Amino acid sequence: MDKNQSTDLIHGSIAKSIFWFSIPLLVGNLFQQLYNTVDAYVVGNYVSKQALAAVGASSPIINMLIGFFMGLATGAGVIIAQYFGAGDDKRLKKAVHSSAALTIVMSIVLTIVGILGTNPMLHAVGIPADVFQESSTYLAIYFAGISFNLIYNMGSGILRAIGDSKRPLYFLIIACIINIILDFLFVKYLHLGVAGAGYATLIAQAISSLMVVLVLMKSDGAHRLNLKNIRFDIPILKKIVMIGLPTGLQQSIVSLSNVIVQSYVNAFGSSVVAGYSASIRIDGFVNLPLQSFNMAITTFVGQNIGAKQYDRVKRGSKIALWMTMAVIGTMAISLFFFGKEFIAIFNSEIDVVNAGRTMQMAFVPFYIVLPVVQIYNGVLRGAGKSSVPMYIMVFNFVILRQIYLAIVTKLTSSIYFVFMGWPVTWVTCAIMFIVYYHKVNWLPEYEVESES
Repeated sequence: MDKNQSTDLIHGSIAKSIFWFSIPLLVGNLFQQLYNTVDAYVVGNYVSKQALAAVGASSPIINMLIGFFMGLATGAGVIIAQYFGAGDDKRLKKAVHSSAALTIVMSIVLTIVGILGTNPMLHAVGIPADVFQESSTYLAIYFAGISFNLIYNMGSGILRAIGDSKRPLYFLIIACIINIILDFLFVKYLHLGVAGAGYATLIAQAISSLMVVLVLMKSDGAHRLNLKNIRFDIPILKKIVMIGLPTGLQQSIVSLSNVIVQSYVNAFGSSVVAGYSASIRIDGFVNLPLQSFNMAITTFVGQNIGAKQYDRVKRGSKIALWMTMAVIGTMAISLFFFGKEFIAIFNSEIDVVNAGRTMQMAFVPFYIVLPVVQIYNGVLRGAGKSSVPMYIMVFNFVILRQIYLAIVTKLTSSIYFVFMGWPVTWVTCAIMFIVYYHKVNWLPEYEVESES
């Protein structure tokens, strides 16, 4: 059964391989995005604009902690993909169980850090007073169940690394449907407010994590999970950390930067925060194809490096870039014409809609550069060069963005120029990726080690 579920990305048409592997990832990311989007929709329409602002203001803090783990999960996925491509079952098995051990440790750490750090983090970013309590409630519930999120993401990452992008999608769809039903039940009918949205997410993530663990335990391939074998294999753990730690630090630091950016937005009051919250949810949907092709190209590159097919890696990178540009261009045009109506779905108050539309008009013209950032980022990670994207993205999305905001907020009080902090650094980041990709020998012909 598992062999049929796995996808070999080292043979056949490159375009078809990447496209068909990315489709389940795209649908899966769509449903992943629906988690918080449904939370925002329900509380924005059935509670208040302050509740919408609370859910939106919580997202950068969640992403800051989750992002670090997701980087480690990416490192595990790259190693597993390379061993799978090389046919090294013995080390593949060790990598799976080391990844499981890492998930357990990180679940404990992030649960403690999240629960104890919620209020200090909210105070640090200057959450408006009329939003603070609801943000605190939502975050406390989310972090209480954060282990379910980590287990699902690591488990689905293992399945994707061996080419199985379908079953993680099925589990996510089921969990998302449960989340939507519970959101309406807890918030609209039981009147639990943002707490209800938090409980709905926790229960749904618990179900998805259980399903992915059961599949791994019942698998008949080398990636089968045996609870008795969960332990760290130090050499493999070092490889996971070498690739995953830079990615984790990158995602966590960039998310920290977004928390700081959020503090600039918070200074404009709850209406602007609510508009930002609605617009950032829509932006999340626009980014779904980017994330999907990013994940697909990372696995594609990992498997083909394991199989020593370096020319195929380069051709796949170019094809993925053009495919992604075509999709994101279409979405940007749609958002330019209909974006205002999308914002009103979350909250129709005119000041909320106007704030969200201001953010959209800053973002839309620059979406076309994001495929460069995401595809080259995924390629370099798949090649084991995860420190390079970390340096490039941290420099642009953290250091340069904060310098820009510090300067522009001294010169103007316009929220538009605060929102421009994102697009300006997208452009500079894309330029640096292009220069590195085309000028540096990032693909040395190294081989995945074989067991001696």
